Amino acid sequence: MTDTPHKSDVAFIRALAELLRENDLTELRVKRDYAEADSIDVRVSRQTIVAPPPPVAPSAPAPAPSAPSAAPAPAAAENDDPARLPGAVTSPMVGTIYLSPEPGADAFVKTGDTVSEGQTLLIVEAMKTMNHIAAPRSGTVRRILVEDGSPVEFGAPLMIVE
Repeated sequence: MTDTPHKSDVAFIRALAELLRENDLTELRVKRDYAEADSIDVRVSRQTIVAPPPPVAPSAPAPAPSAPSAAPAPAAAENDDPARLPGAVTSPMVGTIYLSPEPGADAFVKTGDTVSEGQTLLIVEAMKTMNHIAAPRSGTVRRILVEDGSPVEFGAPLMIVE
């Protein structure tokens, strides 16, 4: 890019930011060539905050006062934070989740599948690198807590293998 910016560059970047916002995108990258030795490479992104998935079971145990109060309390606490469940597999990095090896292919695992230690459960894409996440232990996949193509943060629970 030349030392003097083109007047249209600011408008171009603003238009990209608006496109990002209007279409609820997280990132855009565009390279614009003006001449042989004059171009601009723009990356516009915004930070997204990934909320943990909602609990699978509704908070129904609270309205039943006749039931013993000791039994429902641990179940509610477990549903509040899946990362604390025994068998929780957490993300080792920030990235995008893929449940299958390629688009249209069958998922690596489904709820109820039996897995072996070291078997690939899913992929976390980070910086254009596909990182296979292996089962830390043998067991059964009890819950899958993420959706295919969704962003994930470091330490976020991905699935439960018991």
